[in-house]
Amino acid sequence: MKAEKKMLLRKSPPKKSARMVETIYGCKWSLTVYQLLARGINRPGEMVRSVEGLTTKVLNECLRRNMDFGILERISYAEIPPRVEYEVTVFGGKFMKILEDLEKLQEEIDRLQGH
Repeated sequence: MKAEKKMLLRKSPPKKSARMVETIYGCKWSLTVYQLLARGINRPGEMVRSVEGLTTKVLNECLRRNMDFGILERISYAEIPPRVEYEVTVFGGKFMKILEDLEKLQEEIDRLQGH
């Protein structure tokens, strides 16, 4: 009997995007930062003042992590005093849509399990 050539290879998970989702959900402040940006709060000082328990140091780490992933971009204005704002990138908008879909999926799981 002649051996048939296999048509498919084993499918692997998307390593980089899975790590990104895990990292963002692992950062307890990223989702809060996204909410602030959606409300038009895009300056770091205003972000810290708007959220109980958020410190400048932790916010800067969170913003840096999100910039490293390409979710947020930093805009510096050549003004005195200096002004910095953060915006969601086009890629970041796509990523946030995936997070919204994950939240909807979790809500459905909770409903199915009676929670």
